[in-house]
Amino acid sequence: MRHRKKSMDELGRTTPAEYREAAKIPVSLLLDDIRSANNVGSIFRTADCFGLQHVYLCGITATPPHRDILKTALGATETVSWSHHPEATALVKELRGDGAQVQCLEQTEHSVLLRDFGAPAAQPLVIVVGNEVNGVQQSVIDAADGTIEIEQFGTKHSLNVAVATGMVVWRVSNLVRAAR
Repeated sequence: MRHRKKSMDELGRTTPAEYREAAKIPVSLLLDDIRSANNVGSIFRTADCFGLQHVYLCGITATPPHRDILKTALGATETVSWSHHPEATALVKELRGDGAQVQCLEQTEHSVLLRDFGAPAAQPLVIVVGNEVNGVQQSVIDAADGTIEIEQFGTKHSLNVAVATGMVVWRVSNLVRAAR
């Protein structure tokens, strides 16, 4: 059996205008002091790919139209809803007060392994991803509902933030879509 690549027409991609109007899953990302604008752009593409609600850019995280974001986002900054907030901890408290469940992607004492995580059925979910060196700030972890950890078996015990975000979003989006 041969596997022919699909043409652009066969992929059935929506236009940016159609995408902005399309229903999104109730999952958002909060980027806590991400240093690399390239990682930010990659995360925007992931958010577009899976139809996420919003991307919150916090602290030192670069914002569009930074050229390195645009280079890796490939237009996703024009389709994905986003906002910038000076401080992640205050935003987490606000989001929880508005009824969202906030989970940090971090290795902590009581983290839930990604394979065991169950996305909330009746409330929006916000996933916090942290700085490439220091991870998610402890004050943000303290303000959140919990932490999700990607089980790892090598010597590094860390993944690139954009890669880790993609893994979590893939898992969570499948859980949310299956629950509908």
